Amino acid sequence: MPSIFTKIIKGEIPSYKIAEDEKHYAFLDINPAAKGHTLCIPKREVDYFFDLKPNELAELTKFSQKIARALDKSLEPIRTGVIVEGLEVPHAHIHLIPIYKETQAFSLGKKVEVTETGMGKLAEQIRQKVEL
Repeated sequence: MPSIFTKIIKGEIPSYKIAEDEKHYAFLDINPAAKGHTLCIPKREVDYFFDLKPNELAELTKFSQKIARALDKSLEPIRTGVIVEGLEVPHAHIHLIPIYKETQAFSLGKKVEVTETGMGKLAEQIRQKVEL
C-alpha cells in the first residue's frame, strides 16, 4: 500500500509544495515544529532512511541542502536544523526545521500553529528562493 507521502507526490493528497525535481519532493509539514518546517522525500518509496542506495542518500541530501538554503534566504532563521527520525511515516524523509532563537525547542513533539492561509503564504515565500 502506498505511503501518505507517495499519495502526496502523486497529487492524491494536497500539500504545500516547496519544490520538486525528477527524484525528490519538498513540502511543508502540516504539523510544524517551527514556521517553515519542511519535509524532503525521495519519490521512490523506501521505508527506512538507511535503506536508500548510497547515490540516493547523497542526492536526497543535496536536494535538501538546496531547500534549506531557500528556507535560510526566505525566513532568515539563525540556521536550519535537520532531523531524520523516520518513525511517523514509512517513507524515508528529512525534516528541515528553521531555528529562530537559541532557546527554541527543537523537537518533532513540539508543534506551532500556522493557519492554512499562513501555510500557503509560507510555501510561496520559500518557493521563490529555491534554486534547483
